[in-house]
Amino acid sequence: MINKLSPTIKGLIAGILMVLISIGIYLAKGNFDNNLQYITYAVYVAAILWTLIDFKNSTAENKSFKEYFSTGFRCFIVIAFIMVLFTFIFTKVDPSLKEQMAVNYRADLTAKGNYTGVEIDGMVQKAKEYFNIMLTSSAIFGYLVIGAMVTVVASLFFVKQNQSRGI
Repeated sequence: MINKLSPTIKGLIAGILMVLISIGIYLAKGNFDNNLQYITYAVYVAAILWTLIDFKNSTAENKSFKEYFSTGFRCFIVIAFIMVLFTFIFTKVDPSLKEQMAVNYRADLTAKGNYTGVEIDGMVQKAKEYFNIMLTSSAIFGYLVIGAMVTVVASLFFVKQNQSRGI
């Protein structure tokens, strides 16, 4: 039964799992800036591969690159949507993330020594104003790029494998 799940449902399962893992990491470490976050990316890649392997093993007659990519896309787009929504909501709910970014940004600007205190205050204020938008935008871009790259590479691999078997 688990192999009969649609790519969208697989994406939903993986997306929810990734949110739960991310929350667990945040609660354990107090931030997302640590290597444990790679666990969520591993789940992301695994979900796409799971979807494509199930398609490879299916009885579908047309197993072209287009069909592989379309199948993987339906999985990764759901995951990307869930993670972007999670990122947006989490940054709105937890203002400490914005404050933590502001403290780090101020320290970086001060360490460079190229700006006056007034300039630094203005730059930090601007960064705080755009924090949610920038973080959400980078999540959109990141998840779409990673999902597309994994799907393209895996799809090419499976198509090439099918061609070498004469399928």
